[in-house]
Order: sequence, then structure tokens, then C-alpha cells
Amino acid sequence: MKKEKFNIITDSCIPLPLENIDTDQIVPARFLKATTREGFGENLFRDWRFDKDGNRIDSFVMNNPKYKGCILVAGKNFGCGSSREHAAWAIADYGFRVVVSSFFADIHKNNELNNFVLPVVVSERFLANLFGSIAADPSTQVTIDLPAQTITNNATGECESFEINGYKKHCLMNGLDDIDFLLSNKEKIEEYESSLS
Repeated sequence: MKKEKFNIITDSCIPLPLENIDTDQIVPARFLKATTREGFGENLFRDWRFDKDGNRIDSFVMNNPKYKGCILVAGKNFGCGSSREHAAWAIADYGFRVVVSSFFADIHKNNELNNFVLPVVVSERFLANLFGSIAADPSTQVTIDLPAQTITNNATGECESFEINGYKKHCLMNGLDDIDFLLSNKEKIEEYESSLS
């Protein structure tokens, strides 16, 4: 798994203005047999990107060369449905570093954070305006400043703050998963255990 440190990300976006995108649409159940995270990106939104014969569906936004970037902008209630972590694996493996939506299913939101993808919750107004900016200009860029916890639509200058758990923010900014975090505090843990004996 990539453990690239987060700081400030500025990039263009892939817009997916659909509500209630569930984890089965993110990665269909038939691809869940693998037990490692690698290779899931090729099956991200598989049934929307390809037809039954494996041909690309040109009308789907991810197959349109006008749209690119490491930021996925999705409609309300992203990641609903089953709690499969494979959906977050697919998003991360495809190369997305940030997902922007006005609401995330809680389990999926946590799965994204555990896989070094930053879920950014914005107001419905901000989201609608961002979709409008991207529709007007596919090269529209967004800046996500994790230290300041802000997201900016660079086309309009509109900026909003977003919330993130302090522990997860620390882990993302330092490229640490839960095990790395524990190992980085090994001396403190041993010192505490010694004080108990």
C-alpha cells in the first residue's frame, strides 16, 4: 500500500455527480476473491467503465481523456451499501488520493482513511458549485490543504473547512498506518509498561 504523506494537494478532478454510489458499484462483488490490495484499481467502477465484453464505455467519465486527476468528486452518500474494504482498496489502487462528497457512509469513510485516501466532506452548495465549475472547464483544479483542513475550488476561489479525526490527520500527514504509529511510539509504550511494574 502506498503511504505517501499528505500535505497540500492541488489537482484536477474526475466528476461523478451521482448520489448513493454503493460499494458494489465501486467494485463489483465478483472481484472480491483476492486477499491483497494490489490490482483492484483496474476493477474500480468496472461495470460502468466496461461493457460485458470488456470494451470501454466511452460515455463514462473515467474513459474521457478530458477528465483526469487524483481527486474524485462524487454525489451525496458515497460508499453506502456493504462494508467491504475492497472498495477503498480499488479507489486507492486506481490512484485517487482524495474523494470529495457532501456525505460518506461511515464505514467506507473510515476504510478510505485506513487506505491513505482522504475523504473530504463539503456542503451540498459547495459540491454543486464544484460540479458546475468542472462541467464548465474539465481542467478546473481543487486545492486540499490537510494541515489547514480546507478545500478550495480554484476556479471560483470558494473555500470551505472540513473535519477530520486528529489521529487520522496525524497518520496521513506522516505516512503512518496503525501499525507504523504503534511502532513509532514503541519507546513510550515500553516506558509506560515499565512504570506499571
